Amino acid sequence: MAPRGPDQEECEGLLQQWREEGSSQALSTSSEGPLVDKGLAQSSLALLMDNPGEQDAASEDKWSSRQLSDLRAAENLEEPFPEVLGEEPLPEVEGPMWAAVPTQTGPQYADCAVLPMGALAAEQWEEDPAVVAWSIAPEPMPQEEAPIWPFDGLGQLQPPPMEIPYHEILWREWEDFSAQPDAQGLEAGDGPQFQFTLMSYNILAQDLMQQSSELYLHCHPDILNWNYRFANLLQEFQHWDPDILCLQEVQEDHYWEQLEPSLRMMGFTCFYKRRTGCKTDGCAVCYKPTRFRLLCASPVEYFRPGLELLNRDNVGLVLLLQPLVPEGLGQVSVAPLCVANTHVLYNPRRGDVKLAQMAILLAEVDKVARLSDGSHCPIILCGDLNSVPNSPLYNFIRDGELQYHGMPAWKVSGQEDFSHQLYQRKLQAPLWPSSLGITDCCQYFTSCHPKRAERLKYSRDFLLRFRFCDIACQRPVGLVLMEGVTDTKPERPAGWAQSVLEEDTLEPEPVFPRTVGTIQHCLHLTSVYTHFLPQHGHPEVTTMPLGLGMTVDYIFFSAESCENGNRTDRRLYQDGTLKLLGRLSLLSEEILWAANGLPNPFCSSDHLCLLASFGMEVTAP
Repeated sequence: MAPRGPDQEECEGLLQQWREEGSSQALSTSSEGPLVDKGLAQSSLALLMDNPGEQDAASEDKWSSRQLSDLRAAENLEEPFPEVLGEEPLPEVEGPMWAAVPTQTGPQYADCAVLPMGALAAEQWEEDPAVVAWSIAPEPMPQEEAPIWPFDGLGQLQPPPMEIPYHEILWREWEDFSAQPDAQGLEAGDGPQFQFTLMSYNILAQDLMQQSSELYLHCHPDILNWNYRFANLLQEFQHWDPDILCLQEVQEDHYWEQLEPSLRMMGFTCFYKRRTGCKTDGCAVCYKPTRFRLLCASPVEYFRPGLELLNRDNVGLVLLLQPLVPEGLGQVSVAPLCVANTHVLYNPRRGDVKLAQMAILLAEVDKVARLSDGSHCPIILCGDLNSVPNSPLYNFIRDGELQYHGMPAWKVSGQEDFSHQLYQRKLQAPLWPSSLGITDCCQYFTSCHPKRAERLKYSRDFLLRFRFCDIACQRPVGLVLMEGVTDTKPERPAGWAQSVLEEDTLEPEPVFPRTVGTIQHCLHLTSVYTHFLPQHGHPEVTTMPLGLGMTVDYIFFSAESCENGNRTDRRLYQDGTLKLLGRLSLLSEEILWAANGLPNPFCSSDHLCLLASFGMEVTAP
């Protein structure tokens, strides 16, 4: 036995005193809080862990066999050792990874419990259990913040934070309603078709965004920078590669300096109409000249001086395009295509203005798309209409009729509910005056009757009747007096009438009856989208103002209405000359919330783009 020194005797005495105090006292002290004699416990453990090289041959010289047996006996006690804080784990101990984790087995293990990260049963520990059994726990965690982990015996490991890419959150499916087209853009089915794609997109004018900066506080300033947004928008255009591109909120300087040159390099021919007044944005329609030939372009201004109903600066653009079929198909023809693009007034309270603007656009479409036989060529009407699905304005476009008399103006678009307000503007008939030149069927007056003859032929006797009419016998003011010419007054013969009847000299102005509180149109339009996501059970969303998702952007196209019982419901339609072949699915409000709304780093506008594929019948001449 090695000689015993003063330090060894002190150590043995301390251990003997510790064992004599009893495990019950140690347990109660541990559960209540800090040790009463903290210095005693710390000095004891310091002596045990002062020299961790107990595996060396010299360890037997420092520790007696009795001390080692006492330590092993103490370690094998059923009661735990008192809690000791402030010590560092032994760096020399070699073995599996250890971690101090909270367990739910008992309050005495709340602060210091040790679990191996590997297979504990398979390892044979060569270190002294008195040393290895302790590992200093981290700072005690409050009980209410302790993580709940349902698996006993396993420590909870938090995975590293991973950011899901935006393109995965905002993934949009292509809904194909037909077979894929061939390389020439034609498909053989019941007959050959001319296929094309059309995109409608409100790209958010930078000026408007800066004027309403409170709507974009949730966005990082970098993603609102125009150069960042412009690159993202071009990437979308290139990815989807539409044949016709209808844009709203196109800032004029950005259009001429960046958008139009870039789109021209992508193979587009562009037409632009800026809003009237001092507004800096407008609408654009771009098409690929390899697929279409322009027949006519008609800009539409809704502003009418002196008319309070139409004192806003919104505009539209109507193009008539002729599809170009490949030369290899021989003598075939395709009907012209009328494309209308617009951005209607936003103000939710002025539904009367929205209806009047839409009536002007529909009248222009009726004029441009009307064929010689009185029918209409295929029509696509798209844009930001600032109206929600199934609102009166939406139903008017889809169903072709609206009874508006007495309707609150805010109700027309359905954007907001102002029913709680005491004063509400209500629509009165007629909605617009006859001086606008548009009938209640949304047609120009000149389109409702045959054109007047360019030259009217009158007989000599008819013209002689004006020789002695009242106006001919009156001296004009400021007439120069010339003797023998202007100094005499013509004398009316006795048999001549005093005046010529007005109906003989002036052609009566056509009179069109105004319906009482009803407007109509005959374009037979239906929506590309259903405005509901059946797979998610949520409505479709095209924009998220102030975090509230809604649909205000549309693509309408002409289709044949179907009979549904005793009534005609234009929502049930059959394909006509223009067939819907596919569309790009929209997203729900919940999905857009997961991407921090709109705009975001992936979508650089506060609207989603709309994309649809159409087919037109190719017929032999």
